[in-house]
Amino acid sequence: MKNKILIAEDDEDIIGLLTLYLEKENYEVIPANNGEEALKIVQSTKISVVILDIMMPKLNGYELTKKIREMGTVPILILSARNLDSDKILGLDLGADDYLTKPFNPLEVIARVKSLIRRTYDYNNDERVIEDETIKLGNISINLDTFTAYKNDQEIRLTPTEFKILALLMKSPGRVFTKIQIYENINGEYFESDDNTIMVHMHKLREKIEDDSKNPIYIKNVRGLGYKFEKI
Repeated sequence: MKNKILIAEDDEDIIGLLTLYLEKENYEVIPANNGEEALKIVQSTKISVVILDIMMPKLNGYELTKKIREMGTVPILILSARNLDSDKILGLDLGADDYLTKPFNPLEVIARVKSLIRRTYDYNNDERVIEDETIKLGNISINLDTFTAYKNDQEIRLTPTEFKILALLMKSPGRVFTKIQIYENINGEYFESDDNTIMVHMHKLREKIEDDSKNPIYIKNVRGLGYKFEKI
């Protein structure tokens, strides 16, 4: 079966352009011209990736991202003309997996869609062979079978991307991963514009697992190199 890609966008030219490139890669494209229509499609259809704009009628992209994330873990790529760091931080904080600004190269969109599918579904398939494997370091634990994370035995609500980053670091405590290594491990490909995305994900992850995100004891930044999960 073809992977279904939902494009939530009120610009018909952008829908047409992305459809041309996505169908060439053998994806099935489902368009939606507003946020409410897109939400109904997600509720009724098995979607592999959602590509959405922020500025849409009836239900904007931020609201749509929040509602989709409440329903499950379908990958979300925000494609927006809003290019401030605050816009990206808000989108990722609400649960988006990736954020790309307009104008865009359609080939990069295709590459990111492929990466989202690979890192979400291939990752899940690999982990299904592990039966209830739990990693615990300090007060933080993760279950690689159920894709859940806990702090002091209380579940932490992580986005799929945040969980993958945390799992990568906790599997090798003390090892320093560069930003490129982190992104390539969870995404498969790295683009120059992804540097800030990783920083945003790490910031949000620290806020969720650290008692004081400004003075972390678990996720440490090794200046000039990258990040590591401290051995506890």
